[in-house]
Amino acid sequence: MGATYEAAGVSIDAGEEAVRRIGDLVRSTTRPEVIGGIGGFGGLFALGDRFSDPVLVSTTDGVGTKAMVATAVGRYDTIGIDLVAMCVDDLICQGAEPLFFLDYISIGRLDPDHVTSLVAGVAEGCRQAGCALVGGEMAEHPGAMEPGEFDLVGFAVGAVERSRIIDGSAVTPGDVLIGLSSPGLRSNGYSLARHVLFELAGRSVDDPAWDGHDAPSVGDELLVPSVIYAPAVRALLDEVEVHAIAHVTGGGLAGNLVRVLPEGARAVVDRSSWEPPRIFGEIQRLGEVSDDEMAKVFNLGIGLVIAVPAEAAGHTLDVVAAAGRRGQVIGDVVVGERGVRWR
Repeated sequence: MGATYEAAGVSIDAGEEAVRRIGDLVRSTTRPEVIGGIGGFGGLFALGDRFSDPVLVSTTDGVGTKAMVATAVGRYDTIGIDLVAMCVDDLICQGAEPLFFLDYISIGRLDPDHVTSLVAGVAEGCRQAGCALVGGEMAEHPGAMEPGEFDLVGFAVGAVERSRIIDGSAVTPGDVLIGLSSPGLRSNGYSLARHVLFELAGRSVDDPAWDGHDAPSVGDELLVPSVIYAPAVRALLDEVEVHAIAHVTGGGLAGNLVRVLPEGARAVVDRSSWEPPRIFGEIQRLGEVSDDEMAKVFNLGIGLVIAVPAEAAGHTLDVVAAAGRRGQVIGDVVVGERGVRWR
């Protein structure tokens, strides 16, 4: 018998079984604009007449080395939420409504149970964000990746009326900065977190994340799924004049907030205005990580920053709270050189 794809490490049957299993998950995210279903060579989405002058906004991202934590714990059903959050919360920074999403899973050996768990998380993230999962791709990479090893990336498309694009140009001295809380690391800084917790401190994923009988395990704490802010921000955009939105990912709060500041505007952030989740303190203590390094790598408990006029701050907090998100005033904008200053 000659060589076969199966013998080379790729199972077409396993791929077809995985596609069959995820059909209901994909259908659970559908929107009226979706045409057809999975199985075609492309996902079809009709904008219709909801927008008078639509501008499409696209984003792509991955979950990085958080995937390695999921593998170590053996739990894959939430990391897809992180993937969707990383993409749709970039879209919302420009005022765009998330419309549809596609994922890409590369994996060492295609196990239908494993893939179904991953896509279940993606579908849950899409339901939370209100966008449709219109397609994706699974690729088995024997030799390039070990069995059980995987990477998860995604691509989102949204739309915004041209007249309502948010680009930071409206930011003005006197604006207030509202920070929306993030309960965990989201999907950023995991290379440093893993280095400190697993290599330097010798922790395992089953060890307590900190002292105390009610402490979560390290694995549970590192797998806290990312909050998806897009629905709360969409509600806010109908209520408040929003001048800028910054998604706090790699580069930390300062590195991302500066991206939406115009020349002559300086953001002043009060570090004492919120309490970072405890996991950040454990990482800093165990790794002897400096304050500056922590602030450069992690979000420290603030996942999104919104700049609004000072008189709108109270209403902003009320609207995001009604949408299930906790926020607080973390600073303001002053006249000065473009940048971010801590106080």
